[in-house]
Amino acid sequence: MTHAFDKEYWEHHWDDRTSRTVAANPYLVQETAGSMPGTALDAGCGAGAEAIWLAEQGWRVTGADISAAALDTAAKQARSAGVDVTWIEADLTTWNPTDRWDLVTTHYAHPSIPQLDFYRHIAQWVAPGGSLLIVGHLHDRGHHHSHDGEPPHEATVTATDITALFDASSWRIDTALERSRTVGGTGVHSKTLRDAVVRVTRRN
Repeated sequence: MTHAFDKEYWEHHWDDRTSRTVAANPYLVQETAGSMPGTALDAGCGAGAEAIWLAEQGWRVTGADISAAALDTAAKQARSAGVDVTWIEADLTTWNPTDRWDLVTTHYAHPSIPQLDFYRHIAQWVAPGGSLLIVGHLHDRGHHHSHDGEPPHEATVTATDITALFDASSWRIDTALERSRTVGGTGVHSKTLRDAVVRVTRRN
């Protein structure tokens, strides 16, 4: 099934979500280990788990999302965690901020434009010497994502597709992985996620 992934879709998506606390994406934790905290943008921040975690590590964080419902939950979660995050409601496919960040990160964001075009767009927001971390749903060739809870075909990527966006004269590829992980407990309650993980650094 094809989804529009527009504001109406995401408002409905987040309005149906509970406000339970979830852990930050493990790839974010791994890929920022040992990094000096600076400014960070969580592009498509949803309910704010990654933005809040970064703030807890000392980053000065902006979380941006198209969904007001998601941002409302995120703000409540941040207050509960005792951290300060700047929340911005914006359509990231057309948003053109004047700021540049030391870290721009996105986790499973599904835009209304083609997935790779979205990554190319948000890459513009990385400061010289800064990094872009992308965690996306892996495209499994030959497998059609049609079951409940699985990402639709148009929202999936491969690590190779992502790294091809970045010219070696302007970017250094630090990480390009395709991994599986299990979430949601054990047995029938568990779910396997297939992820594409790419981190690139803008050359000075």
